[in-house]
Amino acid sequence: MRLPGAASAAIFPTMFVVTEADAIAIRAAYEQGGELSAVVELRRLFPGLANNENARTCARSIAGWTSPAVPAATVTPLRPRKKRL
Repeated sequence: MRLPGAASAAIFPTMFVVTEADAIAIRAAYEQGGELSAVVELRRLFPGLANNENARTCARSIAGWTSPAVPAATVTPLRPRKKRL
């Protein structure tokens, strides 16, 4: 049963997932060749992006990402147990 007026198309037809490796490649293209190079790399990786303006926005956004900082492990030194007799 469908709601009246509900579209049959997918809700997010242009959604895509960028892996860390893809992001690194896009960032490298952005840093070496500028925004247009990042757009070309993004469109090479995701050929479904047809609109250059949206691709530019995505490339700028991805180029601005930083790798998530991994917090340093905090180690609490343990005291040796007393030996029981």
